[in-house]
Amino acid sequence: MRAQTWLIAGVVLAIAGCGKAEAPAKPEATAPEKSVLADGPAADIREIAEADLPQGVRDAVLAKMPGMKIAAAERKERGGKLFYDVEGTRPDGSPVELDLIEEAGKYRVVEMQRDIAWADAPAPVRTAAGAAADAFTPARVIESTQDDGTIVFELFAPGKADEPAAEVDWKDGKAMLRTTRNEY
Repeated sequence: MRAQTWLIAGVVLAIAGCGKAEAPAKPEATAPEKSVLADGPAADIREIAEADLPQGVRDAVLAKMPGMKIAAAERKERGGKLFYDVEGTRPDGSPVELDLIEEAGKYRVVEMQRDIAWADAPAPVRTAAGAAADAFTPARVIESTQDDGTIVFELFAPGKADEPAAEVDWKDGKAMLRTTRNEY
């Protein structure tokens, strides 16, 4: 009887072992090892007077921000594309920058920006930025609202004012450190 019990137990275990294997648990998303992005492509940047802005740029800016007073503008060529950065003030006097891209002869506002204090960025954005091994405390932070509602926080490293060293996407209450930079 004892041998029979062992035999039955062995058969039951063998059958159980032949069942469908469960997929291993998916690992939780981990923070990128690096927050600092590779340098973007070189750009040919020229300041441009408000009076010299193409009418399409001016029209797109005023359609997005009626009553904006234009104070300065730059024309950028980068990666075979044409961009304009237009700085000024909203009707309430607060500063704003609109970035535009030229597409088939028309200009489209791709982001609306303002400088903010790092402490004013949402806590999950600060946490995502600080999770990488090469995290830094930004010297400048630009809050950049995209067409799709995503807010990109552009983080400038101390002593590096030319382009953001890191960027964090913020949408639907979730923050994620970017691994590539925006083309604009």
